[in-house]
Amino acid sequence: MLGDVSLLVGPSGRVLGVDRSAGAVDVAERRATESGQCYWTRFTTGELDTFSPDETFDAVIGRLVLMYLPDPAATLRRLVGFLRPGGIIAFQEMAMPLTRSFPEAPLFSKCRGWIIETIERAGFEVDMGGRLPMVFAGAGLPAPQMNSAGLAGSGPDSPIYDYVAETLRSLLPMAEAVGAATAAEMRVDTIAERLRGEAVEQKMCIMLPPFVGAWSKTG
Repeated sequence: MLGDVSLLVGPSGRVLGVDRSAGAVDVAERRATESGQCYWTRFTTGELDTFSPDETFDAVIGRLVLMYLPDPAATLRRLVGFLRPGGIIAFQEMAMPLTRSFPEAPLFSKCRGWIIETIERAGFEVDMGGRLPMVFAGAGLPAPQMNSAGLAGSGPDSPIYDYVAETLRSLLPMAEAVGAATAAEMRVDTIAERLRGEAVEQKMCIMLPPFVGAWSKTG
């Protein structure tokens, strides 16, 4: 959600958040106002491919952004032009193909497939986390430092089942539009409980896609 990263900045800093969705910008502005952080944060609607601020920055940071861009390396190359010397560029993206369970189980495998296939058919990158070094290199940046972390869970009380169900619920209109799945196939209202039952019965460990972070400095 726009604002998650921006609101990490304290009053000694200044931040400009950018999103193509005016609705997302409205939500971010409201969150900043409600948290008392609106004095040092501001947000604007725009496309990163063409966004041209009239100022320079100490850092350019994004989360789950590059996966939606047609040419992420070209966009990074543009954004580097708005960094001061020695500025930091940092992005965090998902590596969706690394989603798995042990042991493998039919329902979870279907859910994983529906999510990945929907996003792929919509024209977006499902393994941008794994591609980050290539994207940084394509932007003319030094090889980034990197880390990776993801949520795993098991047992009846894990939040993972609801997370997967809500992800599928949000993707359902797109899944039907691109022909990846139908509402009748998913039965999204019962997915969380069916996943819970499958996981408990098979003593599964479910590993959601890791978030891969990469960061580098300009010269």
